[in-house]
Amino acid sequence: MNLWDFSILIDYWDDFMAGLGRTVLASLLGLIGSLVLGTLIAILRIAPFRILNVVGTVYVEFIRNIPLLVTVFFFFLGVPALGIAMEPFTAGTLGLIVYTAAFVAESIRAGIQAVPSGQSEAARSSGLSYIQTMRYIILPQAVKIVLPAIGNQMINLVKNSSVLAVIAGLDLMYYADIINLKTFKGIPVYTLVALFYLLLTIPLSQAVHYMERRFAKSN
Repeated sequence: MNLWDFSILIDYWDDFMAGLGRTVLASLLGLIGSLVLGTLIAILRIAPFRILNVVGTVYVEFIRNIPLLVTVFFFFLGVPALGIAMEPFTAGTLGLIVYTAAFVAESIRAGIQAVPSGQSEAARSSGLSYIQTMRYIILPQAVKIVLPAIGNQMINLVKNSSVLAVIAGLDLMYYADIINLKTFKGIPVYTLVALFYLLLTIPLSQAVHYMERRFAKSN
């Protein structure tokens, strides 16, 4: 048997492409969802209200200290147990969003706290509300500061999307496992999977570096 027989890509092209499409979709939804949720949690963490601080802190500390797979299983097994139907792909994507948002929140919080406090005080004294101050003054500057950290989290999210395979989420890794079981050609199958993930993560990494340079010039 030729362990490096990559003709398997041609034989199972449709399966690879179907899995890659689902991986891209899960990553995009996870990216958008975790950025939105992470930003909200970060704002809670530094809000001038004790109860909001507690909510944000509990969320971050709880989610960051449990495995991603446990979070995914909560949506895959726990939510349907409450009578709410949920497809494996949806459960996996929600798990990715909730898990990644905790790390995004900490990165954004650090960026917000890196912005000089005098800017927030000046904005509030000029009549802007807390939300307006965050939206127009603080967050735009914080994003520039935390872009590298956020970029790394997004790359991790793409790789973490492989967890969908565990719950039959029809992602790239899921189809790779199926193809391997059919052909027993694990080396070419998983080598191709690695190359597909590189096709997703390397451009993302380059995009982050490009944005860093653009922000540096604008500063």
